[in-house]
Amino acid sequence: MTEYFEVGKILTTHGLKGEVKVNPITDFIDERFEAGSRLFIGADNEDIERQVTVASARMQKQFVLVYFEEITDIDQAQKILKKNLFVADSDRDELPEGSYYFKDILDLPVYDNESGEKIGTLINIETPGANDIWEIKPEQGKNFWIPNIASVVKKVDLENKRIEVTLLEGLRNEN
Repeated sequence: MTEYFEVGKILTTHGLKGEVKVNPITDFIDERFEAGSRLFIGADNEDIERQVTVASARMQKQFVLVYFEEITDIDQAQKILKKNLFVADSDRDELPEGSYYFKDILDLPVYDNESGEKIGTLINIETPGANDIWEIKPEQGKNFWIPNIASVVKKVDLENKRIEVTLLEGLRNEN
């Protein structure tokens, strides 16, 4: 069975010829929305409705304006509003060494780099600005956030399914 990963949400129509405004949810905007790219439309990754091909795309502020080959007028475009866009797992590119997809690291155990003690599990990733922040759920106590920066995240080991970090003072609320 094919796995799908969300890369955007269709927000509104743009003009009368079927162009749509998309909020991208990917670090690979140029690759995902380049002419000829194959995307899938659906409510979620379990409910894919149809495949579409990007005819053209251009950035407008933080959004992408996209024409699909299969959507040629505003009436067709209105039928896909508020739907999500997905890429098939088979269409994802190999990442360079030291890079990873969020889905590959979510739910991995997180260990203290020095003591080897398990700190918790990575349960959420947010991308608010300059660097991502990761939410860690400890075995006991409150969840806390760490920045994905070199001084904190020391190693992401996908082969052994573990993340090693050095917690800076004040990152973890012990109360």
